[in-house]
Amino acid sequence: MHISDGILPASVLVAGFTVTAAWIGYTARKLDADDMPRVAVMSAAFFVASLIHVKTGTTSVHLLLHGLVGIVLGSQAMFAVLMGLTLQAMLLQHGGISTLGVNACIMGIPALLVGWTYRYFGTGKPSAFRVLLAGALTAGAVVLSALMACLALFSAGRDFQIVIGGFLATTIPIIFIEALVTGGAVSFLLKVKPEMLSCHTSTLRQSA
Repeated sequence: MHISDGILPASVLVAGFTVTAAWIGYTARKLDADDMPRVAVMSAAFFVASLIHVKTGTTSVHLLLHGLVGIVLGSQAMFAVLMGLTLQAMLLQHGGISTLGVNACIMGIPALLVGWTYRYFGTGKPSAFRVLLAGALTAGAVVLSALMACLALFSAGRDFQIVIGGFLATTIPIIFIEALVTGGAVSFLLKVKPEMLSCHTSTLRQSA
């Protein structure tokens, strides 16, 4: 769901950078040194996910993992998303530099919503419930990201509006794959390192 350079109007690009910068600036004040390894690991996972492609007819789509990023990082998910998108744009030519703000919103806002919702409904619940919740929320995050990307493309004019239907169709398999991958990752973390899924609880309460 990377939108490339030269597609979106300047007003949308500015809005994307404004929202992203505002959230990064707000949460940066609460970023501790102990949080950096976790953010770095999730940034790397988000970046590597783009290398795992799934064929869908004549095209292909790749894993996103932004739902898992939101579950692990909570309100600081935007840091990992922005760093991962920057690396993808610079090293793999996925997306673009001018669209970093918009792409960060497309991926980061759903990740934040997943993190908040997972903590609100999953805290203190049995592991099986938390795994199912993680999968369901991630599926919803993929749908929301797709809709946000379509909205951005709609602002680009008729030439790009006609591809929206095909874009949504290619998203369908990713919805199920992302849900399974995130559910499996959460199940694994609950067994070996459950503390990774309960970070930033105080931060979330303060920002609620």
